[in-house]
Amino acid sequence: MRHRRKGRRLGRTSSHRMALLRNLALALFKHERIRTTEEKCKELRRFAEKLITKAKRGDVQARRLVARHIQDREIQAKLFSVLAPRYAERSGGYTRIIKMGPRQGDCAAMSMIELVDNEIEFEE
Repeated sequence: MRHRRKGRRLGRTSSHRMALLRNLALALFKHERIRTTEEKCKELRRFAEKLITKAKRGDVQARRLVARHIQDREIQAKLFSVLAPRYAERSGGYTRIIKMGPRQGDCAAMSMIELVDNEIEFEE
């Protein structure tokens, strides 16, 4: 039983899982939209939103904490100079998960995770 256990194991060791989440977060911040399995999307949402929240602080310690997980300097710069100001007035909910349907090869549930914009996207 999984009582009071946070996170999904995703069939990987802890170091492999952390490497997977770091690479997925790097791709998400670079392209602002990626397509992967539903379970990975849900784990990535937890991981990426914490990084954006740290980047919103903008101090040296926040940069060091983000640099632990995002080693690419260009993506770090984008996170602090583009994404953090974009979400300055927003208190969470920086990502959106859209279900795509099953993958053709193995019928795995696929989803797309994307960074939301500040504009209101509903049309009346």
